[in-house]
Amino acid sequence: MRPGIHPAYRPVVFRDKAAAFAFLTRSTLTSDRTVEWEDGNTYPVVDVEISSASHPFHTGTARVLDTAGRVERFERRYGRREGR
Repeated sequence: MRPGIHPAYRPVVFRDKAAAFAFLTRSTLTSDRTVEWEDGNTYPVVDVEISSASHPFHTGTARVLDTAGRVERFERRYGRREGR
């Protein structure tokens, strides 16, 4: 790799305000805001809209769609296929 052309890769805290959840990882993202982490060090913080703590798929609150009702509605509207 050529020196001087890559962004700094450093520890960054990602915070999901909707779920009051934060995690420390490494990233090239930058931020003007900082937060003091559990280890006593100060890191840049990036606020995110959604994370595994608030996403419906990961929390188990995902809605199951009524696919049978959709199929029946489609067949009523457009008819059944031949051979069924």
